[in-house]
Amino acid sequence: MVVIQYGTSPEDIARVLLQAKAVMLNPKEPYTFASGIRSPIYCDNRRLLSHPKERGIIVNAYALAASNCTFDVVGGVATAGIAWASLLAQLYDKPMIYIREKPKDHGRKNRIEGELQEGQLVLIVEDLVSTGMSSVSAVRAVREAGGRVNDCVAIFTYEMASAQQAFQDAQCSPHPLCSFSTLVREAVQSGYISKKDMATVMAWNKSPETWQP
Repeated sequence: MVVIQYGTSPEDIARVLLQAKAVMLNPKEPYTFASGIRSPIYCDNRRLLSHPKERGIIVNAYALAASNCTFDVVGGVATAGIAWASLLAQLYDKPMIYIREKPKDHGRKNRIEGELQEGQLVLIVEDLVSTGMSSVSAVRAVREAGGRVNDCVAIFTYEMASAQQAFQDAQCSPHPLCSFSTLVREAVQSGYISKKDMATVMAWNKSPETWQP
């Protein structure tokens, strides 16, 4: 696979998200996360898969982040992390697995798909991190299956305190390509959102569990 060389700073990644219109704002009718948290802003990284140039930038940034980690296997968190894990595994010529939210209720009833050998070191791949619960759940699943995990790479983090605590408790280091604060700053500078919108989303970010529209 050919790696397209673009800028991979957090600001570059923020601009990629904005260019692909992956960032959505709706303070009046907030989005609901899987955790139940309501948010006036939503980052839909699945949109990036349909944009080849932007996708290439993200894959290159993932690869640079992964170069700072040691791993034997790339593990995608279902479902949004699977595509990115596949691209990264191909680039590094590494085995790949993916981790379901819960075991299937049919067939072999697997939670982890693919081949994971005892003691192998797995790099967890997420598309984004909100509370960190899905990432940490995947970490635990790999460890329960006999694998090891030290690191998790993700395109974006909402920078929630709960996620920071979850990764700390799981003894897993997160490596996001872009943060919430960087994204919002770039969105205002580019005119993607107004300063009034910025005040709204920053207020939400300070206390997402209790924020009300």
